Formats: sequence, structure tokens, C-alpha cells
Amino acid sequence: MAKRITLDRVNAYYGTFKAIEDLSLVIEERSITAFIGPSGCGKSTALRTINRMHEVIPGARVEGRISLDDDDIYASGVDPVDVRRKVGMVFQRPNPFPTMSIYENVVAGLKLNGRVPKAKTDEVVETSLKAANLWKEVKDRLDRPGAGLSGGQQQRLCIARAIAVKPQVLLMDEPCSALDPISTLAIEDLMEELKNDYTIVIVTHNMQQAARVSDKTGFFTIEGTGEPGKLVEIDDTTKIFSNPGEQRTEDYITGRFG
Repeated sequence: MAKRITLDRVNAYYGTFKAIEDLSLVIEERSITAFIGPSGCGKSTALRTINRMHEVIPGARVEGRISLDDDDIYASGVDPVDVRRKVGMVFQRPNPFPTMSIYENVVAGLKLNGRVPKAKTDEVVETSLKAANLWKEVKDRLDRPGAGLSGGQQQRLCIARAIAVKPQVLLMDEPCSALDPISTLAIEDLMEELKNDYTIVIVTHNMQQAARVSDKTGFFTIEGTGEPGKLVEIDDTTKIFSNPGEQRTEDYITGRFG
């Protein structure tokens, strides 16, 4: 597979606190990469550096190089908003815009770029909801509030909203942690389908989920309170869960720490 995202010696800070240190990895296109590790190890911070969401926090900054198809996304003159169009994000808790209908939620990102013909938005809504496996459930109530859907449906609506602007990469920060097992399975099945068209990076505390859905898994850890998070290893998921290269990875996976 060709590389889609490259992180080279990335350090991320919140003010003077270094959250992640010397992070280097390659994420392949049209694949699912999972980040696992104990709380506070920097995996969500690492995820947010990939679409420049990290710097939205006052005092936060990133050092090092992150490339999307060889283009440095932190280079001078690069518009962070343009980066976020290419690298969409789905958050831990479903967050449809509460005052907007299902239809309006899907096209919200498109409308930020200016006026879009109604025929075009109709097409995007149907295509995106079908891609998110939600169209059949909501096609007759597109004018109803998105916040009125179930939790699992809301998360799929948020995925439809993210892919409506046709990103190249989809980041998911614990997308199933607030969902019931049936909704979680639906999102996992959806991820398997979406990787045919998108590069997906997921943060999860659910190691069974990482084992089920990802092609590669990166294990992050933290040595102690106040220390930066570090990537211990990243490899094919089957190898990480059956024969990891680092004892710390095996200890975490088997529950001996973390």
C-alpha cells in the first residue's frame, strides 16, 4: 500500500507540558490504523495533530513534520481549514447540530464553502447517508432534527456529515465508547466498508475492537505522571495481538498493566 500520512519526530505540547514525544509513524492509504494505550498516553492528542485540531486549544503547539501525501500540513501558508476538509473527524460522543435537521446536518460542511445548488445538496445527502448506512432509516424524515435520532444513528449521521465534503482521511476518537453493543457493531461494519474509499485512524480503549477492525495497531504508553506519551510500537494488528515485539505491549494487552 502507498503511504497516506507520515509523522516524523512529532512533539505536541499543551503550554509547557509535552503530551507526546518523538512520534514517528506511517499510515497507509485505504486502511484502518488503531491507536491503543492507557489513559493519558497521548493517543487522542496524536490523532488531533493529524488534522490540526490540536492547535485550536490555547497554548497548544506541534513540532516536527506531518505530511499528507508528502505535503507538510504545518508548512507556512497552509490553511488549517483546508487541512480539516481533507482530514475529517468523528468525535467520542455523537454531536449532530441540535437545531438542524438530518438533511441540514449532512450538508453543513458543504455550505461553509459557499452556496451549493439544491440538486447538488440532495445528491450529497443521499450519497453520504447511503455511505454511512443510514439512508434507509431516515430517508422519509430528512426534515426531522438530527438530535432526535438514537445514539448509534447520530454517530452515523456525524460520519455522513464528515464524508459529505469528500475528505481523504477520516479520524475517529473513540467513536463507539458512548454506544450500545449493537450500535458499536454497526459502526465497526461501517468502518470496514469505508476503508475502501478512505484512510481511517481510530483511537479506542476497546482492544477487542482494535483487533476486529484495524489493519495496523500502534501501542502508546506513558512512563509516569507528568511524562510525555510515547509510541512503543506499531505493526500489523495480528502481530501486535499475537506476538508483539515489546514486552510492554504484551503486558498491556494481557492486562498486566494499564
